[in-house]
Parts: sequence; structure tokens; C-alpha cells
Amino acid sequence: MKIGIPKALYYYYFFDKWQYFFEQLNIELITTDTDKNILELGNHYAASEMCLSLKIFLGHVAYLQDKCDYILIPKIDNFGQNNQMCTNFSSLYDLVHNLFAVKILTYEINQVKKKNEKKGLIKIGLELGFNKKKLKKAYKIACIKDEKKRKQLIIDNLNKLDSPNKKVLIVSHSYNIHDNYIGKMIVQNLEKYAIEIIYSDLFNRVSDLALYISPNLYWRYSKESIGAIIACKEKIAGIIFVSTFPCGLDSLVNELVMRKIDLPYLNLIIDDLDAQAGIETRIESFVDIIEQD
Repeated sequence: MKIGIPKALYYYYFFDKWQYFFEQLNIELITTDTDKNILELGNHYAASEMCLSLKIFLGHVAYLQDKCDYILIPKIDNFGQNNQMCTNFSSLYDLVHNLFAVKILTYEINQVKKKNEKKGLIKIGLELGFNKKKLKKAYKIACIKDEKKRKQLIIDNLNKLDSPNKKVLIVSHSYNIHDNYIGKMIVQNLEKYAIEIIYSDLFNRVSDLALYISPNLYWRYSKESIGAIIACKEKIAGIIFVSTFPCGLDSLVNELVMRKIDLPYLNLIIDDLDAQAGIETRIESFVDIIEQD
């Protein structure tokens, strides 16, 4: 049995745990990196108003549809009343169901309705013919391994704050900055300089710090990104905001933050990925600014 996992959007938050869970069941997961072909496939299926990140997701689904037995498409609505997700995360199942003739495995995360990941993955396992005892054990092992890996990633990220080099915080959703096609070119350009790159998604329990910027935000990952700014603002030389056009959440939240922070910043909104030269020039200018500070 092979299960396809689109390497976009929620992949960058949940894939490690999924991998650890399904490997206990001897189920193979199929993924692929984003490239120009994936983006072209996504553009074929996407509506014009969809953000680039969602177009990439649809491209991955299109690529995987004849390469696996099922595609995993969870419905993720919220992690509590004040921890909402972008509406894209709760609509993905319906989009894929209506656009593609594929077998979908799904579960729902909606803590307001007491629907969580553990119940969902066990439900999927039961549908695939595994017994409940084995599934509970597989989930427990997956959680332990996932927590251990994430803890180490956070430690490595925070250790860079003690570097004598200039430090830049990249504020972005995980599915953007860690994507092979969106974020890779930005990171590669920064690595040309003696700069430590800090990632806003690799902090621990900083959401409450977002209250210093705005008490009214209720999007889970936006709050984590803003909290990371507050957590390390005394140690960084500048901030690079990375979003994909036309993300509604980022257009609101990033603008709010930029008006309230007292640090050099660069706002990169990615749409036409062929315009790499322009991005390189803007990063070079930004580095010049923080080096002079």
C-alpha cells in the first residue's frame, strides 16, 4: 500500500508524525519536491484568486494521483476557539474531491468540536484494516519521535541567536520558507553572506507573545510567527517577511507587524518565481542596510 502526501501546506507541520505513524504499519508514503512542473500542474487546476501556496498543493495532488493507492487530505479547522487555521486548510478535502478522481484518506482536526489528530489517525488505520491496539501504539511512538525531532530543530535554531554574526529572522509559514521552490532560493541568497538565518516556525510556545503586537489575532501560525519576533528582537539585525500572493492572512498580519516594529525589514511577496534576479537584488540591498547598522 502507498499513501501520497502532497508536499505543501500542512505537510510541513505534520509529515514527520505521519511518517513515524505509518512506518509502524509498514505503509509507504510517497512525496516529491516542488519544481516548475508541479507549479504548472497546479496552475492548470487552480482558480486565479488562489494563493501560490495553494496552487502548489494542487500541483502535488495532480502529480501523485496515479502514483499511489490513496492521498491523505485532512480537514484542519482549528486547534481551539482562538487558534484558527487559514480556511484553505479546512477546504482542501472538498477541493481535491471535486477536482480529482482519487481515493482520499481524511480526518478532521477541530478542537471546538472535540475532533483531534489521534482519533483521526486511528480512524484511518481502522478503515485500512489494522486493529486498535496496534494503532494506539503506533500513534504513541510517532508522537514521541516527532517531539524529539522538533525539540532538536528548535534547539539548533535558538542556538544561532548566540552567534557573533549578524542574524536575520525569516517570518513565514513553514510551507513557504521550507518549500523547495519558494523558500530555497531566498535561503540560498542569504547564505552567500555571513548571516545566521533564524526561522520563525522553530520556536517553542511563543504564541502568547503575539499579544504585545495585537491582542485580537486568532490565527494559530500567525501568532507563532509574531511571537517569534518578540522573543528574539533584541538579538536580530533585521526581519524578512516571506508570503505568497495573494495570501489574505499575511497581507493583514504582516502589515500590522511592520507598522509596530523598530527593526529593518524586507517584505517579499512571491508570485512570479521566474523573477529571481529581482529577489536577489532586494536581498542584497537589505543585507547592505543591516551590515551598516
